Amino acid sequence: MQSDFFKEKKLFSLLKNPVKWYLLSFLLPALIEGICYYSLGIYWGSARSIMASDSFSQFSNFHASFNNVLHGKQNFLYTWNASLGLNFLALISYYLGGIFTPLVFFFNNQNIPDALYLLTLLKIGSAGLAFYIFAKKRFTNLCSSVLVSFSTAYALMSFAMAHSEIIMWLDAFVWLPLVILGVHRVLDEQKQGLLFISYLFLFISNFYMGFMIGVFSFLYFSVQLFIHWSVYKKRIFAYLRTSILAGISSMVMVLPMYMDLRENGEKLSKVESLFTEDVCIWSLPLKNFIGAYDTTKFHALPFVYIGLFPLIFMVFFFFSKKVTWREKLGYGILFSFLVASFYLDWLNLFWQGFHYPNMFLFRFSFLFSFLVVAIALEGFSVLSKAEVTKLTFTLVGLILSFSVTYIYNRHRVKFIGHNEVFLTLLFLSVYGVLLFLGVFYQKISKQKWGMILLLIVSLELAINTRGEFQGILKEWVYSSRALYSKPYTNISYLVEEAKRQENGERFRLENLTSVSSNDGLNYGYSGVSFFSSIRNRHSSSFLDKMGYKSAGTNLNIRYDNNTLLMDSLIGIKYNISKTPSMKYGFIEQKTAGDYRLYKNENALPLGIKTNDKIYKIPVNKKDNLLNQRLFFNTFAQTDEHYFMFVKPELVNQKDVEIVDNQSTITYKETMSDVAKIVTYKVKVPARKQSYFSFFVTNPAEAGASGANVIINGQDHRAEVGITGQYYNLGYHAIEEEVTFTISLYGSARVTILKPRVLLLDTPAFQRSVDQLKMRGVNFKGNGRKIIGRTVAKNQEKVLYTTIPYDKGWSASINGKPVKIRPTQDAFLTLPLVKGKNMIKLSFFPQGLKAGIVMFIGGILKFIMSEYFIQKKRKKESVDR
Repeated sequence: MQSDFFKEKKLFSLLKNPVKWYLLSFLLPALIEGICYYSLGIYWGSARSIMASDSFSQFSNFHASFNNVLHGKQNFLYTWNASLGLNFLALISYYLGGIFTPLVFFFNNQNIPDALYLLTLLKIGSAGLAFYIFAKKRFTNLCSSVLVSFSTAYALMSFAMAHSEIIMWLDAFVWLPLVILGVHRVLDEQKQGLLFISYLFLFISNFYMGFMIGVFSFLYFSVQLFIHWSVYKKRIFAYLRTSILAGISSMVMVLPMYMDLRENGEKLSKVESLFTEDVCIWSLPLKNFIGAYDTTKFHALPFVYIGLFPLIFMVFFFFSKKVTWREKLGYGILFSFLVASFYLDWLNLFWQGFHYPNMFLFRFSFLFSFLVVAIALEGFSVLSKAEVTKLTFTLVGLILSFSVTYIYNRHRVKFIGHNEVFLTLLFLSVYGVLLFLGVFYQKISKQKWGMILLLIVSLELAINTRGEFQGILKEWVYSSRALYSKPYTNISYLVEEAKRQENGERFRLENLTSVSSNDGLNYGYSGVSFFSSIRNRHSSSFLDKMGYKSAGTNLNIRYDNNTLLMDSLIGIKYNISKTPSMKYGFIEQKTAGDYRLYKNENALPLGIKTNDKIYKIPVNKKDNLLNQRLFFNTFAQTDEHYFMFVKPELVNQKDVEIVDNQSTITYKETMSDVAKIVTYKVKVPARKQSYFSFFVTNPAEAGASGANVIINGQDHRAEVGITGQYYNLGYHAIEEEVTFTISLYGSARVTILKPRVLLLDTPAFQRSVDQLKMRGVNFKGNGRKIIGRTVAKNQEKVLYTTIPYDKGWSASINGKPVKIRPTQDAFLTLPLVKGKNMIKLSFFPQGLKAGIVMFIGGILKFIMSEYFIQKKRKKESVDR
């Protein structure tokens, strides 16, 4: 379906070498994106980094962790540095599976912001190149400059730019055009290689986006069958065989990921209503304005903009007489299905794996954008002088549609203003003039016309891209490089010092003044805090009941604000802090810049010898202190009462109204955006560790409220909704009166249980810890295998560990395999034999062995099938 318009002519020297166009298709979107970043002060080595939203806390640290793997500092299959321990292959499958990720090898972890910057530009440039390859192979007679215009529009589509910080999604935009090109090669040329390779790398890169593209590509294939049934019906088996073999081969990553999600994933979301929230008839037109950015948090509308020029010819396609009714109907049905997915809740949920997203909504929107630009190419390819009326009707219709959309919604939405309207109507008009001059009146040579078009399209996309980035800057903020990189040298030094002191034994460490919740992955230490979609939900859920905050679906878990009992039980042997530790038993070891390293004399090792009573301890869902007491006493075989509460006295309040609700109190601001400050005092008896109990009863009301507890001139900041409730007030060797101040910010009101001060009896604590130390079992090892040795007495029949339970673990004692048993569905335990026990633990992800077999088998089967198919074709050719 090619017209004689805009066929390639080698008039310019630039066109003589087609490689230059391939190079331009890569460089142009990357250059535009780079310029837009530069306009916001983001570039290689800049003070402002590319990291926004999850990029700062998650993706930077995950890439740093992968860098540690590449340099032999961490195992590829298992990491101890993600909330006590985690299946690292599963994390790679979701976050780090792309072909560009290994480039972090050439960076040190302190410069990961530059690595993310480079990877982002590479991925967007590669998306442009991939689409150009698709377009060039499909529309061989179209001018290369026009094809680069379309490929650049694809690479810089609004969805990609608005979510540019979600770096693992960007790989999908590289493979999508190649997958669709692979579909056409199967149908038109009976060649399956490209489809197989593209599917395989897509699924390995990111199974989540791969699922969406897999479904879309099947629907696209079905449309092609409908359009050309008599020819393509013979290719059904070839397509299905190739797709299935690619899927089987990808199981090397997908199957272990599936097995992990089956154990730790969330329940499937239920359809809550017929229609999706906030989406209306105007949603898609509104998000096609240049620079339209509403939000990527909650209540967002789909990001569907992919440029006005593609939009013109997508609409024109459905009016052109040169397009068959089957083509219009087939693509129209596919478009309708995608549009319906924005509006119907169950379809929206289907595309996203039947899980409601936690922000970043309508994650399949890029498929709509791709279809727009793909159909636009079809429309442009049939453009001719004879259809001037159709094109005029299209342009006028779009101008009127955008005008009516703005007029009706000018008081309803805030993200479309005069600038967005003016730019959109201006570029539509410019495209109209350019089309009439070049196509219908031929006042400009076709090659010059193509170059002018490329410049105008690039300008439009640059304006939109900068608008998207400004939206991210305003909503999320691009983090300062210094926040990430400045502490690196000092923290790394102290972490290495702790490792030197432990001489190979496994231990845990936490930073009281952390850079982010995933610091352990970056700096290479094992702690509690973690923020990830890939997590061990069972251990996090249990720890939540033990005082570490990990509510809901356990996406977050935080070390902050718990008691000394949990420091000991979990084995937190070191703390790093900018401020004095103020913890009983924590002794300062080293300093580095503003940071100090403290060693916990009462930390327990990873293993504790106990008995089968550990399996019978009831876990209270609401009383974390009771749970701590029960576990500690069971392990120590004591009956201590560690905790008591006292009531603090209110001393002063500033810019806050305190409302007494009997069992709770509410702190309400009296001035907008001014911190609510209250000061208390309390008399603390000798030899007590004291904590201020700050339990938020309405997290939704508190939102992202922060609390800053100030005592003795030292302050500790925490986000009240995601950290524990016990704010450390220090250890008191002698009786003293303690005065402390709490500064609350970030929300208009916060409601908590009536404030109390928790007192921990350190002599009772020490008696139990001393008993537990005699039952501790140390482990050595830093990869997926660790070894421990101990001598068990008669009653010590069980080894309890604080290693998160995962079916990938296997164990042996004295060379004989033993069965691992979970306790509280959280940590793994082993049976011990009387006397000497040589304990070996080994981790191998569940499903990986089968995945490797399927990977090799799938590839071999495809190669063999291709060989015999080609051999058969050659024989048939000779026979003819």
